[in-house]
Amino acid sequence: MIRILVATAAVLTMALHPAVARPPERLSTEKAEIVIETVACNLDHPWGLAFLPDGGMLVTERAGRLHIVSAGGQVSAPLRGTPPVHTGEGGLLDVAADPNFSENRFIYLTYGEPRESGAATAAGRGRLNSDQTALEDFQVVFRQQPVGSSDAGHFGSRLLFAPDGKLFISTGDRFNPGLAQDLSTDVGKLIRINPDGSMPPDNPFANHKGARPEIWSYGHRNIQGLAVQPQTGALWAGEFGPTGGDEINIIEPGHNYGWPLVSWGQHMDGSAIPRPPARPDLDDAAYHWSPSISFSGIAFYSGSSFPSWRGNLFLAGLTSQAVIRLTLVASRVTGEERIPMGERIRQVVQGPDGLLYLLTDEDQGCILRFRPGR
Repeated sequence: MIRILVATAAVLTMALHPAVARPPERLSTEKAEIVIETVACNLDHPWGLAFLPDGGMLVTERAGRLHIVSAGGQVSAPLRGTPPVHTGEGGLLDVAADPNFSENRFIYLTYGEPRESGAATAAGRGRLNSDQTALEDFQVVFRQQPVGSSDAGHFGSRLLFAPDGKLFISTGDRFNPGLAQDLSTDVGKLIRINPDGSMPPDNPFANHKGARPEIWSYGHRNIQGLAVQPQTGALWAGEFGPTGGDEINIIEPGHNYGWPLVSWGQHMDGSAIPRPPARPDLDDAAYHWSPSISFSGIAFYSGSSFPSWRGNLFLAGLTSQAVIRLTLVASRVTGEERIPMGERIRQVVQGPDGLLYLLTDEDQGCILRFRPGR
């Protein structure tokens, strides 16, 4: 059963002026007393957040800017050397530091790439220079094929390094749902590549005639959340449904997750879509929502700051304007709590300090932090 927190009036109104750094707010959740703090503000629709070894944060703005935010909240000038981006529903999206950043200084970005005939999801990497003011020698490591319309959305674009060092990149269906079932395209897929853009030979379609060798799974509408479950090593993905039908999926290589053949939602015009039980040959969601909660980033909590949250999955709620906490037993969702935030939450990340960091998706968005309230 869904349990929604009843917050104080102060908590419910704390985001009426998101451009202004909110004072610390104390909140009682089901399993923890927390304080919501502001780390930095005045970011233009921040989308991606990643930590550097020194505790600094890489933050993207959809308009095309990449910043470094110090642990103390100082926001750098935009870094030079980032790629041009197609804006609209695209823009500069996710960011990740290479697992071997201390040796190679690679930073990875996903973005809506402008092409001659439209736009598509792309990923690339550059080296952060010594004074942390620019990315040098930026190179594209993945380009979605085919190119979609400049007016279409659903760019996907979440990045995740797996424990084996391979790089996952999500792509959306670009408003062309049928292509999510077409293995000759990168549309509506989860992509797996080596960090330099080459293809791992153990990808499920590496030797499949007519299929893109970078595909790991397919039948996706618009994945914007990726996380590895620490206890099991399983890859979890969160994706938007149409009208209703937002999903959490546990990803297996080569599997088909059903879009647009089945869904727990319905088409935007209200027409029905067959439910997943009608197609047992397709993978059903591990958990789903109707009506939609419209969530983006996801993160498993494995830190020590909130012992009662360890092993839980956290979701960044956009239209739901909440942080959603799921309790799990292995791969089964056993409970849900919604922590009201009063503004759109784009991303949730566990920091190296064991605290949870959030991005608010606003014209002047903020980096927020949950710390224990004891």
